[in-house]
Amino acid sequence: MTSPTATTSSTGLAPNVAGALAYLLGPITGILFFLLEKENRFVRYHAAQSITLGLLWIALSVLFSVLSGMLVMVPVLGWLVALLLSVVFGLGGLFLWLFLMWRAFQGREWESPIAGPMARKLAG
Repeated sequence: MTSPTATTSSTGLAPNVAGALAYLLGPITGILFFLLEKENRFVRYHAAQSITLGLLWIALSVLFSVLSGMLVMVPVLGWLVALLLSVVFGLGGLFLWLFLMWRAFQGREWESPIAGPMARKLAG
């Protein structure tokens, strides 16, 4: 959508590098870059999206763990469905994480459906 406006961020890194690194450890690096970055809206947006998406992902993980715990009580089919959900959820998270890092490194934004609007508000 938009590209970085400044040549550097207040972190001393190029905005595309800082934006990509904000996703590296999810909410941890998101919070770090959100607190360190004072001026560059591009970096602040990616940091905020890393925070919101990471926290939503943790909540979904808890929900899927409870669901899987209930599914494994069903013989055979429950185990298979729980395993399938786990694989799809894990691979989906991996691809989303890599995609967001890549888009930030390209100097572009991608607003995730739920976390993106929340990140926009957080980033100001």
